[in-house]
Amino acid sequence: MTGFWRDEVGDWVAYLECGHRQHVRHRPPFQDRAWVQTEEGRASRIGGLLECRSCDRGDPAADPPPGAG
Repeated sequence: MTGFWRDEVGDWVAYLECGHRQHVRHRPPFQDRAWVQTEEGRASRIGGLLECRSCDRGDPAADPPPGAG
């Protein structure tokens, strides 16, 4: 993960080193990502790995969002 931003409905999205984007929602009990709720938590995940389903499918990278990367 190289950065984060909020989408149009306020959910956090991670920008991945591969050029893809992935939502990183905290919605227990299905998605336990409490770290996404604070600036410190998100900062602690910069450089961390996140499985990229888009890479698994062979999807092309997306353009970076404004101010990301």
